[in-house]
Amino acid sequence: MALNLDAVGKKIGPVSKDYNWKDVVLYALGVGAGGSDLDYCYEKNLKVIPSFSIAAIFEFLSHYAANANINLAGILHGEQDLIFHQPIPVEGTLTTEGKISHIYDKGDKKGALVIGESDTWHSNGKKLFTSIITLFSRFDGGIGGETAPKETFEYPDRKPDFEIAESPSLDQPLLYRLSGDVFALHVDSEFAKMAGFEKPIMHGLCTYGYSCRALIKCLTPGEPEKVRRLKCRFSRPLYPGDPITIQIWKTEDNKAVWKTINTRTGEEVITNGIFEFGDIPQKEIRFDDQVAVVTGAGGGLGRIYALELAKRGAKVVVNDLGGSRDGSGGGSASAADKVVEEIKAFGGKAIANYDSVSTPDGGAAIIKTALDAFGSIDILINNAGILRDKSFIKMEPENWKTVLDVHLTGAYNVTKPAFQVMREKGFGRIVMTTSAAGLYGNFGQTNYSAAKMGLIGLMNTLKLEGKKYDIKVNTVAPIAASRLTEDILPPELFDKMKPEFVSPLVVYLCSKECDATGNIYNAGMGFYNRAAVVTGAGTTMGDGVNPPSLEDIVDHLDTISSLKNGKVYFELNEQVGDAINAFNAPPPSAGPPETARKISSPAAVFDAMPKAFNADAAKGVDVIFQYHISGDGGGDWNCVIKDGSCNISAGIHGKPICTLKISDTDFVDMINGVLPAMQAYTSGKLKIEGDIMKSQLIEKLFKL
Repeated sequence: MALNLDAVGKKIGPVSKDYNWKDVVLYALGVGAGGSDLDYCYEKNLKVIPSFSIAAIFEFLSHYAANANINLAGILHGEQDLIFHQPIPVEGTLTTEGKISHIYDKGDKKGALVIGESDTWHSNGKKLFTSIITLFSRFDGGIGGETAPKETFEYPDRKPDFEIAESPSLDQPLLYRLSGDVFALHVDSEFAKMAGFEKPIMHGLCTYGYSCRALIKCLTPGEPEKVRRLKCRFSRPLYPGDPITIQIWKTEDNKAVWKTINTRTGEEVITNGIFEFGDIPQKEIRFDDQVAVVTGAGGGLGRIYALELAKRGAKVVVNDLGGSRDGSGGGSASAADKVVEEIKAFGGKAIANYDSVSTPDGGAAIIKTALDAFGSIDILINNAGILRDKSFIKMEPENWKTVLDVHLTGAYNVTKPAFQVMREKGFGRIVMTTSAAGLYGNFGQTNYSAAKMGLIGLMNTLKLEGKKYDIKVNTVAPIAASRLTEDILPPELFDKMKPEFVSPLVVYLCSKECDATGNIYNAGMGFYNRAAVVTGAGTTMGDGVNPPSLEDIVDHLDTISSLKNGKVYFELNEQVGDAINAFNAPPPSAGPPETARKISSPAAVFDAMPKAFNADAAKGVDVIFQYHISGDGGGDWNCVIKDGSCNISAGIHGKPICTLKISDTDFVDMINGVLPAMQAYTSGKLKIEGDIMKSQLIEKLFKL
């Protein structure tokens, strides 16, 4: 039995759970609340202990162990971090989605760490909390994986500001397990001994709940809704009946550190505790524990991006060569250093970098600065730029190349090493900087315009290669005052073009909350809109076999040129698919004979597919189709075709090549010929992901 390293980065969920006030009260009783905590135990004016959230999604946590293939005999809850975005309502439905973000190897006979991250929403539509859990798999080490990053934690050198004594009963696990964690380790003596303990141990999350109550009592009395973060490490097991003491040090106005000790033995049971509290900001986007790299950040737009990210918690690499507007000169450290000083002045974390983006070595060095200083990279803003404007006839090769080297090749040089790190960690946000000159043209800027439009092409492919790894790539065309434009624009216009008008959109595109990818935005002076490459509906000419004549093209040029009913394609395959299918749609009046309308359900379709399989047409074909059929009669089926054979299975395949999504009724209509496949696709009823070209094989492979 070995850990499944392929589980890293794969989506888990959604998993939903209904709960009501009785579940809230049962949890409160399970973590020691009683008559003195009536607000947690009586449905009148009931309040929720925030740590209830992790018990409420315990079923979801089991997916981490199953997906990673952990040996359950050696599993322990290592660390838990809860970040609260909204107070927990007393009833409703919780829906959770997440992934295994990392698997770290501690070494042979030392175990492994499985890190799971998830977000949970309430049925009211609000995101309630984020959970980051570390599972310690004691018997699964020596897998050859990467080692976990080292963390340091210090307690103040003084007596605790608060100490709260609690006495969990011998029967506490029996009550707590009714909230969801029915793992045998906490109740079955034989299982506990097999796992290496003398008897069943307390649930770590039960002690976590006791600690949460104590922290609220001392720091937010009567206001559990003010808890913003609760993090800790489970250091030692605790046996039922052993008393505990929660020690608390207040370190800032809204922050404390804490630990929980076994009062009988003096052993530290829970350590590295962090507690943050206060009014939960509404719709605040934060970048705590994230690392951002901003190129060309010594002034103008880049400086504002760096400052705003740092104010919201990001650790920032401020890159700037410090050169002149046209890229000449040897550069200067002062521009980047000044921005770093600004960030440190308000308590932020930043480091300067002076490498040029225009060389592969420079790009690699910029990302290495982030890795050496902060251990990772989550965000990259490609902002560095220069200008060398001249009309096209006067444009020397050097000026053409130098501008492309900084803007386009520079983005490649920095993005490539950053993208590799983001792909390995399963998260990243990249923002390219284009320009209206590239999107629409500007006299005297052929080099600049070409480079800026080239960045759109770079984005369009990176959005596809990054999709699997939650790497979002977007592009912004700023209208803003900068070092490049300060002596070009009229003073009154320069004043209106503050970079602060652009930064909110750019910073949003850097956030976890941003789901958009592959988009282009104009931003400036308080005006924002999206730009896109729009493709007209077009027309067909001839029979699709013989090419049309030049005169045919002229006769239909207005229709060919029209953008009426145009669409935005996400990738090349979609456009090519439309072109291939343009002649496949039957005349509107055509319909299947009544005898063809014979299949009544998706399940019947997949039952019939093996008999309808055309093995001769499948020679040399190697493809995996995944079907997601929505609706009451729907479900998931996959079809594996290889070496002339066909295997149909219910469920989700791990590596589909082409995925088709459609409702149950539309699917049945399409199979029966009532709904032409092309019409289903162009109307949006049928959605195809992955290699869309492979979908063209289906009609040849199956004759239903």
